[in-house]
Amino acid sequence: MKMLSRILLCLFVFGVLNGNGLFAAEKSEEAILVDQATTIVESFATDPDLDWFRKKVKEAKALLVIPQNLKGAFLVGGSGGSGVMLARDSKTGDWSYPAFYTLGAVSIGLQVGAEASEVILMIMTDRGMEKMLASNFKLGADVTLAAGPVGGGATAKTADVLSYSRAKGAFVGMSVDGAVVKTRDKWNEKYYGKPVSPTDIIIRKSVSNPQADNLRKSVASISGS
Repeated sequence: MKMLSRILLCLFVFGVLNGNGLFAAEKSEEAILVDQATTIVESFATDPDLDWFRKKVKEAKALLVIPQNLKGAFLVGGSGGSGVMLARDSKTGDWSYPAFYTLGAVSIGLQVGAEASEVILMIMTDRGMEKMLASNFKLGADVTLAAGPVGGGATAKTADVLSYSRAKGAFVGMSVDGAVVKTRDKWNEKYYGKPVSPTDIIIRKSVSNPQADNLRKSVASISGS
């Protein structure tokens, strides 16, 4: 009886420790970012202020999700964050596995403050997709950019990229004009286990990682795929 009690106690302790992650493998930075992106997509999908966003996802060629874009300023301002991009197959409607990117910008001026926002960039044109597959480009210079969710203006209708941003749960329309988008090649390599480019991931579909399936399903559910 005592032996049985000890065995049960050991199993209980093991279960608690395993539940706390002491025996479980730690998630990589890349996997954590994908999980965060999934949460943001699901949150945007239910935001009552982003109805136009949900309608336009069906027309988008790709989405770049930045779970946390940090902006701080004291004389010289800067912003930046890491994100993942998924592209929609125009024939099947399926969404690709994610490729990793960074978004960053620097501005100079008398400004003080800091804020964190959630950003989703919606790539709407072939030109926008072509630039996204390059190693880096600048929003507003190499591609045209418009802020969502207002879609009635001519600029929004013809823009290569539409941007949506929220801070503290509220849509803020923060501008990312001038920000530089770059690929995170090392993160792509770590996540897929070999050197791959965004073209390999998104266009050729030569790699996959089931950890990102929830993110793909969340995006698909908005677009009706």
